Amino acid sequence: MGSSVRLPFLCLVLIQLLGALAGGGGGGGGPTGCEFSAIFNFGDSNSDTGAISAALSEVAAPNGETFFGHPSGRFCDGRLIIDFIAEDLKLPYLSAYLDSIETNFRHGANFATGGSSIRPGGYSPFHLGIQLSQFVRFKSRITELYNQLNQSTDKASTFSYRLPRPQDFSKALYTFDIGQNDLAYGFQHTTGEQVIASIPDILNQFSRAVHQLYEEGARVFWVHNTGPIGCLPYNIIYDKSKPGNLDRYGCVRPQNEVAKDFNKQLKDRILQLRAQLSAAVFTYVDVYSAKYSLISEAKDQGFVNPSSFCCGSYYGYHIDCGKKAIVNGTVYGNPCEDPSKHISWDGIHYSEAANKWLASRILSGSFSHPAVSIMKSCHALKNP
Repeated sequence: MGSSVRLPFLCLVLIQLLGALAGGGGGGGGPTGCEFSAIFNFGDSNSDTGAISAALSEVAAPNGETFFGHPSGRFCDGRLIIDFIAEDLKLPYLSAYLDSIETNFRHGANFATGGSSIRPGGYSPFHLGIQLSQFVRFKSRITELYNQLNQSTDKASTFSYRLPRPQDFSKALYTFDIGQNDLAYGFQHTTGEQVIASIPDILNQFSRAVHQLYEEGARVFWVHNTGPIGCLPYNIIYDKSKPGNLDRYGCVRPQNEVAKDFNKQLKDRILQLRAQLSAAVFTYVDVYSAKYSLISEAKDQGFVNPSSFCCGSYYGYHIDCGKKAIVNGTVYGNPCEDPSKHISWDGIHYSEAANKWLASRILSGSFSHPAVSIMKSCHALKNP
């Protein structure tokens, strides 16, 4: 091979090598992935990894039994979708921001708290506005700390193994799974019409939160819509709607219709945010369709009746998962023998088996707009 042939070949190899090196550092995904250095999550009990246990009351056993072998602060027998997101990006599971024991924030923090809503005044005091305030304070303190310690490499390294670096905030993935409790609280305390009327204001507050994160340097957003709330066994049991309002899979149709309305408006709002925040990329994830698909295919996917659940009781005697009671000789509260056969863990939250099934679909991009996997979500088109 002559020198005139070898030179272009060597240049090509060098270009490819430099391209691969440029993608290094941070999380997983390979040379063509996004290499997220951290995840910052905002949400409710669907993605709470210990906040409610740290702040208000412990999420007791048998929660956590399937995967962790002990309570992990999750309303589930094992892992949540946010855990599978971390696994997919080759990052550690997120520590809850409110948890002060054995926490590690090196690759992100979880601000999600059980019962949280977008608007204040719901089940939890930790609404999205509070979660945003916590994030801003967290980021500010870390930046201040690193500025104070930048003269001492030894001192900075003491913190670097458990705290993100200031530059990680602009390279992180920002995930949202919140809004279900805004609808649920509305159904319990107002009418369906009033819930529908409240959706624009709910999404106005969501948009303000995204704008605030953008001002703080956030650039990549992964947003879950709300699931089919009318398919939760708890809601099916306690629904007081007129006969005939259940669909073919036993879900409360009017509640699901409101959820779909919320999701349509959320998707429209994401389109507006794409136009307003030119340097940001958004992936809208249709979790509703993924969950409804699982419910409709429950038997074919190896699950029992989707209206059944594994832990706790709402039949005959109401007792939450993690508690037990004996009424007239009947023991209430014992978990089922095989949680992996149930879509619902406790009547409100999904089992690990269901979460794993869902994660395998949504993280691949099959239910995303644009259709991009989470590993490549930083490359999502801004105006698809």
